[in-house]
Amino acid sequence: MPISTCKAVLFDIDGTLADTNYLHVDAWLQAFMDIDHPVDAWRVHRAIGMDSAKLLETLLGDEAERLGDAAKDRHAVHYAAERGRMRRFIGALELLREIAGRGVQVVLATSAPQEEFDMLVEVLEAGDVVSTVTTGEDVETAKPAPDVVQVALEKAGVSADEAVMVGDASWDVEACGRAGVRCIGVLSGGYGAAELRDAGAVAVYDDVAALLAGLDDSPLFTR
Repeated sequence: MPISTCKAVLFDIDGTLADTNYLHVDAWLQAFMDIDHPVDAWRVHRAIGMDSAKLLETLLGDEAERLGDAAKDRHAVHYAAERGRMRRFIGALELLREIAGRGVQVVLATSAPQEEFDMLVEVLEAGDVVSTVTTGEDVETAKPAPDVVQVALEKAGVSADEAVMVGDASWDVEACGRAGVRCIGVLSGGYGAAELRDAGAVAVYDDVAALLAGLDDSPLFTR
């Protein structure tokens, strides 16, 4: 049986385990319309996964300080309304179970606010295989800052070279690079393979189902 190359696998959730990135895009689009500051959808998508303060600064510019709080509040309302459309990706739960079954810790490493995290956990239904988690309450600054990754390492009790992260955005890869953690990219969040590799991803898969199918030959295991 292949040998694990790590003691813990850190998983981003939005766009990686759960098909929620475009729900976030839609929620932000509606939020910006609510505050009379429309933003192009492609610009919103490019910012998904980024620290919310940086996202608002990027998308609202000089108006971020004045309109940011209202935009966040409206986003929360619209995103919560999408609960019925949230779903985990095919293969997500099976991948988590397989990794845990091989004796490797499964860590959910996200900076999502607690209310969003609670919805995501319901969607994943993976509580029995998850070793530990991070949420927005654990960090002051989200990706691409390394804080989330570093806190996840501390909670899992492993060093940077004993962990691998799986994420969908260049922000995930950049955060891992700053923390000294290898990162596997997946395309399910809408970022391109070249962009993920350029950011430093050690491998790129279409989605978690593809990673599961090729698990024995992935950076997570060695023969």
